[in-house]
Amino acid sequence: MFGTSPAGDDPSLQRRFWRKLGVVFAQVPFAEDLLAAYYCAFDRATPVQVKGTLVAAIAYFVLPFDAVPDFLPVLGFTDDAAVLMTALKLVSSHMRPEHRDAARGKLEELRAPAA
Repeated sequence: MFGTSPAGDDPSLQRRFWRKLGVVFAQVPFAEDLLAAYYCAFDRATPVQVKGTLVAAIAYFVLPFDAVPDFLPVLGFTDDAAVLMTALKLVSSHMRPEHRDAARGKLEELRAPAA
């Protein structure tokens, strides 16, 4: 169900998403919401319009050029959070418990100390 990208999606977006999240997830207070949005966006059951909204929000998060540069302390992720929260409000009825469960599981995996 998750992890399969719809035809025409850019696989580099997915790679950049995981790379950036791995680097900054400790600083991102909305990491669980971001992951849930990711799983919803790449769920085959999610309607195309919802996927488009979420993929655009995720792309804004991973692209290096945005309104407020991410390297700025405290302010760096405020625009990313605003874009994501707006997208989530627009499509919240499509966020299912399994998206949130998958997000929590992935966060636990990312936070676990390396063995």
